[in-house]
Amino acid sequence: MLFMQKAIEQAKQTEADVPVGAVIVKNNEIIAFAHNEKEVDNDITSHAEIVAIRKAEKFLNNWRLEDCEMYVTLEPCPMCAWAILQSRMKSLYFGSFDKNYGAFGSKINLRDISNNKIKVYGGIMEDECDKILEEFFEKIR
Repeated sequence: MLFMQKAIEQAKQTEADVPVGAVIVKNNEIIAFAHNEKEVDNDITSHAEIVAIRKAEKFLNNWRLEDCEMYVTLEPCPMCAWAILQSRMKSLYFGSFDKNYGAFGSKINLRDISNNKIKVYGGIMEDECDKILEEFFEKIR
């Protein structure tokens, strides 16, 4: 899957942060991409998903991302999940499941308290996404 591969490439560019990459697509074209920058920016909101959403909003000059899809290497946390829901994206594809913080079904499901009908697909290129995270955490332990 081309777009998830691009998200994986973004995750691999992460330096000091947990390696997560995100890509936003509209009409089969990438309009925004990002990786975690929390440590670099010294900003708790600089998760890959939030940074990519900000870029897509600027690109489209609109906070409504209704016809967009996001590809992200790790199931979004509650902060990112709520931003995705509020942005009105039509689809989310993620790689690794996050049993600790995943907010699209692994730990909680924020869709249960939202009227957003986003389509969510997990486990896309999961083994490759898991490997990136495992290698990162092995290095820091």
